[in-house]
Amino acid sequence: MSDFIIKCIRECPEYIEEAAGWFAGKWDVPVEAYSESMKASVEDSRSIPEWYVVFHHGSLIAGAGVIDNDFHDRKDLAPNLCALYVEENYRSRGIAGEILKFARKDLGDKGINTLYLVTDHTGLYEKYGWEFHTVVNDDEGTALRMYAAETL
Repeated sequence: MSDFIIKCIRECPEYIEEAAGWFAGKWDVPVEAYSESMKASVEDSRSIPEWYVVFHHGSLIAGAGVIDNDFHDRKDLAPNLCALYVEENYRSRGIAGEILKFARKDLGDKGINTLYLVTDHTGLYEKYGWEFHTVVNDDEGTALRMYAAETL
C-alpha cells in the first residue's frame, strides 16, 4: 500500500467533482447526490457524511463513503459505510481493507463508536473485523445483510 494514498474529501475538496463523477460511474446514484454529500462533508467536518478516496500515481482507483443511512429501513443503525469500490485491476491487494480501517479510525476520532454497512457479500467484510449484525430491508423491500464494526 505504500504507493497508494488514502485521503478524506474534507481535507482535499479540490477532488470533489472528480470523485463525485467516479462514484456515480460505479453506482446507480446521480453525480449531483455525491457532489452534494461531499460538499456537506467539507462544510461540517465534525459530522456525517464523510468520503474517502484512494489514489495511485495520481489516478483515483478506490473509495468509500459514510452516510447516515444507506437506503434501508433501520434508521437507528447509523452511520453506514457505503459505496465501497476498488477498480478491478487493483483488487486483491488489501485496498478495501485499508479503506475500511481508515474509515473506522477517522470516525473513531470523531467520537463515533460503531459503524454499519449493508451488503450482499459474504466473507469479505469478516476478513476485516466486521461482524454480521442483522438483516435489514432496502427501499424496495429486499433483504440485505447488515454488518457492524467498532471504530478504532
